[in-house]
Amino acid sequence: MKLLHIETSTNVCSVAVSDNEKCIFSRSNHEGMNHAALLSLFVEEALDFLRSNDSKPEGVAVSGGPGSYTGLRIGVSTAKGLCYGSDIPLIALDTLKIMFAAAVKQTDDSDNSLFCPMIDARRMEVYCEIFDHKGNTVREVSAEIINEASFRDILQDRVVYFFGNGSDKCREIIHHPNARLIDDITPLAENMISLAKEAFNKKEFSDVAYYEPFYLKEFQATTPKNSLK
Repeated sequence: MKLLHIETSTNVCSVAVSDNEKCIFSRSNHEGMNHAALLSLFVEEALDFLRSNDSKPEGVAVSGGPGSYTGLRIGVSTAKGLCYGSDIPLIALDTLKIMFAAAVKQTDDSDNSLFCPMIDARRMEVYCEIFDHKGNTVREVSAEIINEASFRDILQDRVVYFFGNGSDKCREIIHHPNARLIDDITPLAENMISLAKEAFNKKEFSDVAYYEPFYLKEFQATTPKNSLK
């Protein structure tokens, strides 16, 4: 089973191809919001790779949010177009759970630990969700303003790992001994593979025509300072 994976929820643009649980192609760019320019190139390279091996994707997995409004829109639109054109299923995955899948591999702590992926939502706000070590949701996804009292209730009894590009906001504010930070966890297409395979096997597909990303908050366009009133 070969799947194409697309991840554009943050400033990283990445594409991967999997054969069952194995990643057989991966491309990523970490240099900023270049999704509009790079995603179509990465996807074409992935499809060329499959064609060179006399193969094609059986489904497309896409990171569905929360995250960057523009990044999610570009990624989901591309994924839907591929699925519609090739008549293959669309698999939409929770961006924060993709981050969890990467972070849990870096810890060997007890089964009592919790995991809190964080995506930067500007100023002191983050999009976050809390999982147990098996990936079950302990606290639903939300937009949180980080302060000294944040997560105090769950930190009293359990170790909590914070990670993602929003977790730096915790570094200078949350000093509880049960708070741990994991560096360099980024949503990447290659980290979607096990989640996408499980969803494919369970036929947990999204409607290609009507699926929309989970933005969590409405898009807020900024007004240039020199604009006329």
